[in-house]
Amino acid sequence: MNTRITPDHLSRAAVVYVRQSTIAQVTGNLESQRRQYDLAGAAATAGFASVTVIDDDLGRSGSGSMERPGFERLVALVCSGNVGAVYCIEASRLARNGSGTGTI
Repeated sequence: MNTRITPDHLSRAAVVYVRQSTIAQVTGNLESQRRQYDLAGAAATAGFASVTVIDDDLGRSGSGSMERPGFERLVALVCSGNVGAVYCIEASRLARNGSGTGTI
């Protein structure tokens, strides 16, 4: 068990955020997609009883010029206090810039 994940974290949900920036990536880079979806298994293995996968933003850029309903849902869940961990391949899947739309 990862010592950074406490029983308090495990008592809340884990959220897996899956995103690829372009439709070309969605259709052509299936390995990246598979690795992202596999994070749900990693969350379950870590001991999270509840794991939610958010993949509404496949094919949507994180540059801030495009709406990302999945990201908005992720932020709402985190702000609710009911999320113990967010799983993503890398932090850049969450946001590309430090201000405005597309930040966490």
